[in-house]
Amino acid sequence: MLKGFCMVLSLLLILCLNATLMGKEEIDSYFPHTPGSFWVYVDQDGNELTRRVVEEKTIEGETYHAFNYEPTLENLDYDYHIHPNFYQVGKEGITFLVADDVKEAVKARLTKEVGVFRTAFLIMMASSEANLDLLYEVKVEAQDLFYVSPTSVAFNEKWDAMRIKVKISMIPEPLIDPGEITFEFTIVETGKVLGTENAETPIGTFEDCLKIEYWTQTKVETLPPEQAPNPAGESVTTLWIAPNVGIVKFHQKAEDILLKALPLPLLNASTTVKTLELKKYEVKSTGSGGE
Repeated sequence: MLKGFCMVLSLLLILCLNATLMGKEEIDSYFPHTPGSFWVYVDQDGNELTRRVVEEKTIEGETYHAFNYEPTLENLDYDYHIHPNFYQVGKEGITFLVADDVKEAVKARLTKEVGVFRTAFLIMMASSEANLDLLYEVKVEAQDLFYVSPTSVAFNEKWDAMRIKVKISMIPEPLIDPGEITFEFTIVETGKVLGTENAETPIGTFEDCLKIEYWTQTKVETLPPEQAPNPAGESVTTLWIAPNVGIVKFHQKAEDILLKALPLPLLNASTTVKTLELKKYEVKSTGSGGE
C-alpha cells in the first residue's frame, strides 16, 4: 500500500512539474534580446514585417529591451500582442510596455467603426428627409503594461493580461432628442498558457512552443440607459513562442467592437482574422538562424 502511495505521489509531482513554466532564466530564453537579432514575419496577405533588437532604453528608471520595425507600423496595423517597442523580463513575468501605442491603435480602430456607423446613420436620415449630421469623439485609456505571461504559471491557469477603457460620445447636429449618447466599453483581456505545441511556419516546424491564448470580455454601459446595445464584439489571440527563438506564430480573430453592439439594420459587423508567421530570423545570442 505504501509503495502504491509513493508511486501516485511521484506521478503527481511529475505532472505538476510538467504543467508549470520555468524560472526567470528559462522564460527569458523565449524572448532573445541581443542587439542585431532580427525576425521577418509574413502576414495573411503576404506582406512582410521585420523586427530588430536595438539598444536597451531606460524609461522612468526602468530598463527595457527595445525593438524597431520595418516598415513602420501604422495605428490600424499595430497589435500589442506581437508589436511591442519595449519589453521586460522580470521576476514576476514578461511584460510589454504598450500603453501609448494601445491608446492610439484602439482609438484608430474605434474611430473607423464610428465612421462606418455615421455613414449608415446619414443614409437613414437622408431617406427620412432629415438634414442631420453626427459628431463624435473617441477617448481611450489603457494600462501601461500588457502581461504576456507570468514567470511561473500552471498550464490553463488564468491571469489578467490587459485592461482598456473606451468612451465614445455621439451627438446629432442639430441636436435632437435624446441628445448626446455615450457608450463606455470596459475591455478585460485574460491570458492562459494552453501547453506546448509544435508550430508550423514557412521556415519550418518549431517544436515545444509555448502556446498562449488571450481572450477579451467586454462590458458595455450607455447613457441614456435605454440605448442599451447588443453585446460588444470580442477577440481571441494566440501566440506560439519557441525557446531561443521567440514568437514564431500569431493568430487573431477579432470582431468589430462597436458595430456589433449597435442594432442598426444597415450595419454589418465584421470579423477580422490576422496571422503572422516567421519566415526568416537570426538570433545573435545563439548564433542560430534560418531562411
